[in-house]
Amino acid sequence: MTVKKPSVLFVCVHNAGRSQMAAAFLTTLGEGRIEVRSAGSQPADKVNPAAVEAMAELGIDMSAEIPKILTTEAVKESDVVITMGCGDECPYFPGKRYEDWVLEDPAGQGIEAVRPIRDEIKSRIEGLIESLSTAT
Repeated sequence: MTVKKPSVLFVCVHNAGRSQMAAAFLTTLGEGRIEVRSAGSQPADKVNPAAVEAMAELGIDMSAEIPKILTTEAVKESDVVITMGCGDECPYFPGKRYEDWVLEDPAGQGIEAVRPIRDEIKSRIEGLIESLSTAT
């Protein structure tokens, strides 16, 4: 019997900072046990360079990531939907687990301001992995 991997969708407005860092952490720390998606309600042209730099400091390469548009299908296909400041723009489907992570937006900020946001996201991802592994 195959066990379906839990899937998580991270959503923020531009899909350029917070949701990209969260997806990169979950991909790395989840070690392939969790399907990971990220998207934005109004995607930026590129991922925030300060977020890329902050993640590179921890050995995680996000330089090839591209912001993606939030689709209804992505929400439908995900078990957990974590929003980061996009609020009501995210489609709602009954039976899904929704969380809203209130995190400062790294847009337009330098590396010094992005590091604490990155570290908060990492801490939340570790808790998320723990909750998903106990739910199976």
